[in-house]
Amino acid sequence: MPEVQQPLTDDSIRVRQVNHYQFSWVAGEPGQPGTYTLQLVLDQGAWEEVLTLDPDDADNLQDLFTQGGPVYYDVGRRTLMFGTKGL
Repeated sequence: MPEVQQPLTDDSIRVRQVNHYQFSWVAGEPGQPGTYTLQLVLDQGAWEEVLTLDPDDADNLQDLFTQGGPVYYDVGRRTLMFGTKGL
């Protein structure tokens, strides 16, 4: 059995499964564009992340989320991974 460095904590887990997500839009100052955010709930609430997005990224990510299948998030690299498959 491989040796696991201890202690293993929530902060040491780097890749987590996205269980829920919510897109939001926050109005800007009058005459200025608003800001899109994406809140991710990871590993059944063990971790949360909020990302700030431009409109094109928000649209593209919404399309990717609706394709189904598991989605993972690498906390350290701030990277969403879609269409991952186990062997």
